[in-house]
Amino acid sequence: MSDLHTVLGATGAIGAAVVAELTARGHRVRAVSRHPATGPHDVRADVTTTEGALGACEGSTVVYQCAQPPYARWAEEFPDLTRTVLTGVEAAGAKLVMADNLYVYGPVEGPMTEDLPHAATGPKGRVRAEVDKLILDAHRSGRVRATLGRASDYYGPGGVNTVLGPTVFAAALAGRTARWVGDLDQPHTVSYLPDIAAGLVRLGEHPEADGRAWHLPAAEPVTGRAFLDLVWAEAGGKPRSAGLGKGAQRVIGLFNPTVRELAETAYQRDRPFIADDSAFRGAFAPVEVTSHAEGVRATLEWFRGKASANGASS
Repeated sequence: MSDLHTVLGATGAIGAAVVAELTARGHRVRAVSRHPATGPHDVRADVTTTEGALGACEGSTVVYQCAQPPYARWAEEFPDLTRTVLTGVEAAGAKLVMADNLYVYGPVEGPMTEDLPHAATGPKGRVRAEVDKLILDAHRSGRVRATLGRASDYYGPGGVNTVLGPTVFAAALAGRTARWVGDLDQPHTVSYLPDIAAGLVRLGEHPEADGRAWHLPAAEPVTGRAFLDLVWAEAGGKPRSAGLGKGAQRVIGLFNPTVRELAETAYQRDRPFIADDSAFRGAFAPVEVTSHAEGVRATLEWFRGKASANGASS
């Protein structure tokens, strides 16, 4: 295919999954990050600068925005990053696909749908709403064509900077306690990285996706207890699971800045947190997603390989 699909933040978990999905579908890919190029599709660029964004997006048909500032600096840096990326996408005449999340809604009662108001009051939720508005305003004004794909907490191969990462999978493989952040018995939508990537690429391929946000398809909501049971059933060994409530998070947050930052979104983990993805499924049928059992199996296998590689190099 001659169309060029460019992934910004290509070495992050979601960006890398999108690169893999695009490659599997036969698309021509440009993988952009700040890291030195190591493969034939890699491009080194700093998309926080106008020059970097223009160069990264040049010649692109679709740009997948998977880059983001450090979690603790979203409020300060995300809007300017978005403006700079929009400049690059506009200059290229490309379509923008934003890898988004569910923060914009704030606390809700019942399943989340895309037509809910952006009622978040915390700084991270407010800035995500600001970023979404910048993108959709640019679409409505004709500067770019744009769409947004929203996912929940993710897990999967390559997923290390997530609450469903090493503290669950690496811990279980090492025989340590696997820890779920939040109430173990509340149902929660969790997204599998390859499914996120497949959803984002589907949005990039279809013009009817443009001009709005979509909840990316995921397997059925699952409680923390049930999810950890799946992990232990596959990992083997004596199951050791625990939930991290608000009190434990506050204590750990005293010396762990990532956990400290999670306090704003405690509402996502102390009650049902369910994303309704029926709009996507209806618009882009047929849609297939990975079962939690299959996703857990593949994720544990990736963490096993990572542990073996680390052991061999030590």
